[in-house]
Amino acid sequence: MEISIKSITLLTAVILTGLSAGFFYAWMVSVIPGTKRVIDITYLESMQSINRAILNPAFYLVFMGSPLVLGISTFQHYQAGPRFWLMLGATLVYMLGTFGVTAFGNVPLNDALDVLDLSSLGEAEMKEFRRSYEIKWNRLHWIRTLFAVLSFMLSLIAVFPNSTS
Repeated sequence: MEISIKSITLLTAVILTGLSAGFFYAWMVSVIPGTKRVIDITYLESMQSINRAILNPAFYLVFMGSPLVLGISTFQHYQAGPRFWLMLGATLVYMLGTFGVTAFGNVPLNDALDVLDLSSLGEAEMKEFRRSYEIKWNRLHWIRTLFAVLSFMLSLIAVFPNSTS
């Protein structure tokens, strides 16, 4: 069995996209239900802390590496029939539904929360900010999770020669 650069790139794309999908799914089934159980100040402080802590090399490798390696693998499989189309689909789904939703949806919400001085807010203001933030953020998170899983599935199917020939 010969291992080529194309094969390594494809496998890397699948792994990174799988890690991204897994991360978003795990967040959806653990962090979100957990934060729904805490009071407003705890929720807002926790989300501020998490949003700052997540900006680290491990997260960037998975989140930004996925579309990069998906794109490279798509290019490498140009004219490879169904494998190309699966990888193109995986790349577009991730770019629009996961990366795009995060960049243009979740990140602006996180930025608004980051500059919020929680000590200057009254209970009613805190409750209203949380309600608005949490509803929008969780809805966007659900969307990006769905698209990350779909991208992972498409790229995984592209690995199997019998399914793409």
